[in-house]
Amino acid sequence: MGDFYESHPYPPPVDDLDAYRAGWDDGRRRADSHLFWPAQPFRDDRSVLVAGCGTAQAARYALRWPHARLVGIDVSATSIACTLELKHKYALDNLEVRQLAVERVDELGETFEHVVCTGVLHHLADPGAGLRALRDVLAPAGAMHLMVYAPYGRAGVYMLQDYCRRLGIGWTDAEIRDLAATLKALPPDHPIAPLLRASPDFSNRAGLADALLHPNDRSYSVPELLQFIDDAGLRFGRWIRQAPYLPCCGAVASTPHRDLLATLRPEAQYAAMELFRGTMVRHAVVAHRKDSQPSEARVSFEGDAWLDYVPIRLPDTIAVRDGLPPGATAVLINRNHTYTDLYLPIDAARERLLNAINAERAIAQIGATDREFARAFFEQLWRWDQIVFDISDQIQPTAA
Repeated sequence: MGDFYESHPYPPPVDDLDAYRAGWDDGRRRADSHLFWPAQPFRDDRSVLVAGCGTAQAARYALRWPHARLVGIDVSATSIACTLELKHKYALDNLEVRQLAVERVDELGETFEHVVCTGVLHHLADPGAGLRALRDVLAPAGAMHLMVYAPYGRAGVYMLQDYCRRLGIGWTDAEIRDLAATLKALPPDHPIAPLLRASPDFSNRAGLADALLHPNDRSYSVPELLQFIDDAGLRFGRWIRQAPYLPCCGAVASTPHRDLLATLRPEAQYAAMELFRGTMVRHAVVAHRKDSQPSEARVSFEGDAWLDYVPIRLPDTIAVRDGLPPGATAVLINRNHTYTDLYLPIDAARERLLNAINAERAIAQIGATDREFARAFFEQLWRWDQIVFDISDQIQPTAA
């Protein structure tokens, strides 16, 4: 795999991260922290491993978390060189970069509070060995951010991969150029057509090679991913964006199947929603070590503890006020959602609660005079990826 990325570093190298850096402030950092650690007080000085960092991901994390200690590893010398250029350009003294395979991460001789591995494991010859290695360097109270490919939305990709194998298409610039030209002749209703229109991976040669010519590429359905996580000694925490996996969110909630779906265990609901949506191309999750305390990542609306939760709005959420349904004063959208049915209409009473969120006050302090109304609304905001919670006053976290 190293040879592939020496020839085709991915993502394509960049030399300007100014806009990325400008997009991160303490508010965004706090929201991101409580996505992974709802029960731990906000900190911006964690130890972070970016495994399979590519050409720029570790540098982005170092800019995102200037007080954290970052280590980026990648098997590709070309990717490491690109990252080092960014390190020097932006004076990222908090970043260390090593050319090292994910499976050999134990050679670093340390553990990390946050392990990030996105778009990497599905390209390894033995993904299980890679995930187990990452588990071993995750601190006991740490959180892992994983992203792997999903099968159904990538059906067209796998068809074209097979096509390329049958023709013996290789990685040379000429072959990739001819492949790009040939894809323009695909039927407009080919299963890959939506990705060709929407995904940046097909707009450049490195992305095209990574998508269609990579020698190792596998995907995970929801049940396969949950088993993959479990087999590695990890437990599933949550989806990075959970609304697409929940039958209480989106169009399916208005169908006769909502009640049937609600009878399923959460894992079965996630699997059913993947099949219902049909076009998921990746899964991104938070995972924890099995031997950590399950309560560390648990948000619950049972009992009364939720009254002391501090809601924090996610930065990429917006309130739209045009073309509203009857009775609505706004429609809430998370711009990271790709499904157009994931919009949440709210009325004036709910908007007053929403506007009272300031990342400091607990729900009880916001003015939840009607407790059941407030409980239902704040749980709804959380499930629809509008907010995260700081519940650190509820639970004493285990020391990392």
